[in-house]
Amino acid sequence: MKYPSIPSSLFKKRRAQFTKHMTPGAIAIFLSNDEMPRNGDQTFPFRQNSDTFLLSGLDQEDSILVLFPDAPKEEWKELAFIKKTNKEIAIWEGHKFTLREAQEISGIQHIHWTDSFDNLLRQLLQYTSSIYINQNEQPKFSTPVRSKSMRFADFIQSNYPLHQLLRAQPILRRMRTVKLQEEIDLIRQACSITRDTFYDILSFVKPGVWEYEIEAKILHGFISRRANGYAYYPIVASGANANVLHYVANNDQCSDGELILMDFGAEYANYAADTTRCIPVNGHFSPRQKQVYKAVQHVLNKATQLLKPGVLLDEYEKEVGKLMEQQLIHLGLITREDIANQNPQSPAYKKYYMHGTSHHMGLDVHDVNDRHTPLQDGVIVTCEPAIYIPEEGLGIRLENDILISGNHPINLMSDIPIEIEEIEELMNSGQ
Repeated sequence: MKYPSIPSSLFKKRRAQFTKHMTPGAIAIFLSNDEMPRNGDQTFPFRQNSDTFLLSGLDQEDSILVLFPDAPKEEWKELAFIKKTNKEIAIWEGHKFTLREAQEISGIQHIHWTDSFDNLLRQLLQYTSSIYINQNEQPKFSTPVRSKSMRFADFIQSNYPLHQLLRAQPILRRMRTVKLQEEIDLIRQACSITRDTFYDILSFVKPGVWEYEIEAKILHGFISRRANGYAYYPIVASGANANVLHYVANNDQCSDGELILMDFGAEYANYAADTTRCIPVNGHFSPRQKQVYKAVQHVLNKATQLLKPGVLLDEYEKEVGKLMEQQLIHLGLITREDIANQNPQSPAYKKYYMHGTSHHMGLDVHDVNDRHTPLQDGVIVTCEPAIYIPEEGLGIRLENDILISGNHPINLMSDIPIEIEEIEELMNSGQ
C-alpha cells in the first residue's frame, strides 16, 4: 500500500459493531473483490471490497474474513484467510502479507492461508444454520457481472441447501453511514491531498492547455502524495463540456475566455474525497461567469448550513430547490410565472440544475446510506449545487465535503480555494 499502516483498533471497533447486530448463532463471511481481467494476461489494478477492508484492513486480493461470535471454539470467533505466497509469486508479483503481518494489520489473531478455507468452512457450518453474505446493494448500481460474493452465495446454496442466507448490508449500511474518528481523519487526509493538487493546477492552467494534461497533473498530485489514486475518474470539462454531467473524455483544448469545471478527489487508504471547482482558463472570470459563479456559491453556502442532525435529505433537497429558484430568477433564466405554472414533479429550476445536491461519502465516493434516515453527527455528505446553461456554453458546479456536527456543519474543504478573488490572485501570481 502507498499509505502508512492504519491502527488495527479501527477494524476491531468495526467488527465489534457488526457482530453486535448479528442474529444469534449466525456466521458472516466477507470476500475480497475479484481481480478483473483487462486483456491477455493483464488485470485491472486491484481495489479491495470496501466492506471487507472496513472489517479487516486486509488490502490484498484473495482475502477472506469470517466472523462467528457464537462459535463453540474461541479460535473460530474471528478468522481471516490470506493468499499463500511462495518464491515464484514473490518474483513475479512482489511481497504478500505474511500471517504475522495480517495479524498486525487486522487485529485478528487467527490467520490462515486461503487454501485451507474450504476444509475449515465445512467444520464451521456444522455449528450454524444462518450465514451472512455481503453484496453490493447500492440502489443505482447494476451490472451483468456476478461478484465473488454472489458466486459464493451460489456455492452455499448448492452445497448447503438447508442453511439460511442473510443479508449483511442492512447492518453495514447503518454502521458505515456514521464515521468513526479514525475514518474522519483518513477522509481529511484525502481532502488535504486534493487541496494540494488543486494548488498545482492553479499554477499550471493557461490558454491552450489540454484537459488531459490537467487530468495528468491531478493523477501526479495524488500519487506523489501517497494517495491510492483517483476516488473516481476525474471530470475536466472546459467550456460547453461542463454541461455534460459525467464528462470524462477530457480530450479538448482549453480556450481563452472559457471556464474549466473540475470534479476530482483523491482516494487515501481507500477513503474518498470529492470536490468540484471552476476556474478561468486565462486567470480572470468574465462578468457573466462571476454572476453565475456567485449564484452557485450562494446556494452552496446556504445549503451547507441546512446540513444538521435530524434533517432528511429528501426534505433538504426541496429547500435547496427553493434557494436555486431565487438565484435563477436573479440570473434571468426563469421567471416567477415559470414557477407558478411548473409541474411539481418537474420544477422549473430543474432545467438548469437537474441533479441532487448531496450524497453520502466515505469508503465509496457514493457511500452506502439510507436517505430516509435523518442525518446525525459523524455523517459525511457532499454539497454540490450547480447551474448549467447550455445556450451560453457555461456550466458551474461547486462542491465541498461536509461533516455533520451539531448545529455547525464542518466543511472539510474549507482550505481549498473557492473565492473568485483568491482563485484569480493565485492563478496570476505564480503562487
